[in-house]
Amino acid sequence: MDPRPATSPPDDATAATAAAGRRSPEDPPVAASADVDARAVIGRGTRVWHLAQIREGARVGDDCIIGRGAYVGAGVVVGDRCKIQNDALVYEPAELGDGVFVGPAVVLTNDRTPRAVTPDGALKSASDWSPVGVRVGDGASLGARAVCVAPVSIGRWAMVAAGAVVTRDVADHSLVAGVPARHVGWVGRAGAPLAADGDSFICPVTGTRYRVVDGALQEERR
Repeated sequence: MDPRPATSPPDDATAATAAAGRRSPEDPPVAASADVDARAVIGRGTRVWHLAQIREGARVGDDCIIGRGAYVGAGVVVGDRCKIQNDALVYEPAELGDGVFVGPAVVLTNDRTPRAVTPDGALKSASDWSPVGVRVGDGASLGARAVCVAPVSIGRWAMVAAGAVVTRDVADHSLVAGVPARHVGWVGRAGAPLAADGDSFICPVTGTRYRVVDGALQEERR
């Protein structure tokens, strides 16, 4: 999505420097085939697998997993304890909260009306467009091959079904599916669909009860 060429792959010493920052010698290594820009920051305990690319200015939190062939764009922010699975594409200026799951081959776009050329036929450069991002709240999950068409926000603990195409904001705890993605239910923190129980909902995994108030799901106080 970014017309600018990616930086050339760093050598092992450069990758090690880029992976430093808050990391210690006891942290898991960055795969030798990963392309981690020296200006990226990788948190403690984070693993970066083979052929992944993390661009300049990106900030990846602690205890994350960046899968094989994943792409994290320039300046992207990834919280702690996130999983970005194989071949996922997270384009700038995306922001991911803590505990976010990005499934295999998910795409977070950054251009609502993409063109390769300007109206006069010239190849577009970075100065010819302004990227827009996807924001993903804490604990949310994006299923395999889902596409989030920026600009959109995915709420906390929301669940986007595999193959869905998200074109509008998703509420906290909402389960969305389809093309375009539509609200089809609610999920709790465990990720399982909530079961209706009278005028409230219950998580079949944790037993936590929820209630919809003014269109938003709220956890019931005990």
